[in-house]
This record gives sequence, structure tokens and C-alpha cells, in this order.
Amino acid sequence: MMTEERIWPDIAIPPGETLAETLDTMGISQAELARRAGRPVQVISEIIQGKKEITPETALALERVLGVPAHVWIRLEADYRTVKARLADRERLKAEVSLAAQCPYKEMSKNGWVPAVADPIERVQALLRFFGVASLRHIQPSAPAAAWRRSKAVTTSSCALAAWLRQGDLQAQQIETAPFDAAGLMELLPTLRSFTRETPEVFQPKLVKILSQRGVALVFVPELPKTGAHGATRWMGAKAVVQLSLRLRWADIFWFTLFHELAHILKHGRKELFIELDKEQEDEPERAADAFATKHLIPELAYKAFTSDKTVFSAVAVEAFAGEIGIHPGIVVGRLHHEKKILPSHLNGLRVQYRWAEETKGA
Repeated sequence: MMTEERIWPDIAIPPGETLAETLDTMGISQAELARRAGRPVQVISEIIQGKKEITPETALALERVLGVPAHVWIRLEADYRTVKARLADRERLKAEVSLAAQCPYKEMSKNGWVPAVADPIERVQALLRFFGVASLRHIQPSAPAAAWRRSKAVTTSSCALAAWLRQGDLQAQQIETAPFDAAGLMELLPTLRSFTRETPEVFQPKLVKILSQRGVALVFVPELPKTGAHGATRWMGAKAVVQLSLRLRWADIFWFTLFHELAHILKHGRKELFIELDKEQEDEPERAADAFATKHLIPELAYKAFTSDKTVFSAVAVEAFAGEIGIHPGIVVGRLHHEKKILPSHLNGLRVQYRWAEETKGA
């Protein structure tokens, strides 16, 4: 059952003030209270000044002498300490406002990841809750074995990238998966290839379900500004996570990236985090993942037979070949572009761009 959030005061009032007012009303001096309660006069004085805490034992003594229930004194003391802690925490949070300003809060709010608030301190608090950290200094996306590539065109924001990954983690936690099955995942690849001929609204839920049955949580997370992220892979305990951004509009790029990420899951260590950004450099794991995606999207022998005796590729020929191998013709065109067998402007009519359902959720 949900309850309303309590509104806390802007100043901390020690329970000693209430005690002093009670003594004045009853005409009892501090010395007399100390005598009746069996407490040193200095203790009573320090309680009234807010220097000493009202313990449960003292609260019971005050109840007997003054007739005010012990739970009232205990609650006043707890509220005082809580307000003091909140005010001190607010001062600490002020020091993190500049860090929060480095995060794309507006876009995160539009996506529904954090509440729409304008107050800088409230934004800091919302970001701390979102990331599950005590300080925004702890949210940088760092990992000893992380492999990620910076874009020449995009100035990568550490907070934006960390937020994108965090949202992927939160979504992946909600996906139940079977134990990871590497052999079963490999056997699944031809089925995944057949999905390329369907529209996103048809293949997306099937893709998520069928991968979860092999131990892979597939999540789609909208890209944030200054990330340039295509995809990412990592392990969440025994569960493999593949995260894709919605910037993958061209179908051929989307499917190549998916197969590339599955290669990381199948071929590389469970302690590694791979983040695919706009390419600037390649290393061996990335080259291996690219080779895997190339090989399993379009069977190599069939592709060589199709391209070996051709210098001109017609739309009819590409469509026929794609039909033979059970894949969308746009993926064939994408590879022909990549290998410079045709001009980048050629056969783009066979390529398609996706519109993802997640794009409208925060609109």
C-alpha cells in the first residue's frame, strides 16, 4: 500500500525546546526536574540546549514526572535527528549539482527513467536513486576489462553512457531467462536470420522471448545524447545481457550489430563489458565479433557463389539471392556496400529503416 511522502521542516528543532516550554507551563525548574527524574542537572540542561539526546530511559523518566508519554519524547528526538541529517545531506547534495548537470536529465526524464523535476537538489536525489549510488562520483562507466570504442563524431559523455547502461540493467533485471545455453544459442541463429524478413512489431517480442529461453536478456534502450552507442554486452550473474539502442534504424546495421553482440556472449569472457560505439579503432575481440556476424548472417559459400562472377548487381538478383538464403535483401545490400562491390547510393531501395515502439513511450 502506498503512503504519502512526509514533508520535513527546513529547520531542526531540538526536543529540548518542547521540554523547556513544558517546564515553564508547569512551573518546574530544571533543577527540580533533575531531582524528580533522578538525572544530573547538567544532563537536563544539555537536553534543553539540544546537545544531548533523549534516550528511551530518560523519556520514561520524563513521562513519570511530567505526564507526557515517553513515545512523544522519543518521536520528537527521532524527528530532530532525522531533520538534522536531512539538512546536512542537502548541503552535501549541493556539492553534486555540478555533477548532475553533466547528465542528460531532460532526455532521461522524457524517457520516463527519472521524474520531471527542475530543482537542482531534487535532480541530484533522483539521479542517485536511478543509479543506486550514494554519490554521483560513483556512476562513471568504468570496468577493468571494459572494451568500448569512442566515436570520431560524438563527444562521449560518461554520465550519459552510464545512464544508458544502467537503464539496460534495470530492464534486464525484469526479464526471466533460462540457464545460458551456448549450443542452443548457436542453433538458434538460422531462426534469427529468418526474423530479418519481418517488421519490428512482429519480430521484436519473438526475439526477446526466444533469446531469453537460451539465457540471454535482450533489451532495447533509447540512445542518449553524446553516447553514440549501438549496443553493449555484459553478464548479470548467470544471465547474459545484450543491449541495443534505437539509433539502429537501418535493418542491415541492426541485425549485424545483434549478431556482433551475440558473438561477444559466445566467444568472450563473462567479466568483460563490451560497448559498441561509432567505430574509430578495432581490436581482436571486435574483429572476431565482426567476422562472426558476417559469417552467420550470410552463409559464406553461398555469398561467394553469388558474387564471384558478377560486377553488376541488380535488384532482382539480390532479391532472389536473399530469398534463397532466407534473409532480408537489405542485409545483402549492406554487405555489398561495406565491401565496396556497389556504390553506397546503389540499391538503397532494398534497404529498410525501422521505427521502434520504444521511441513513442516517452513522447
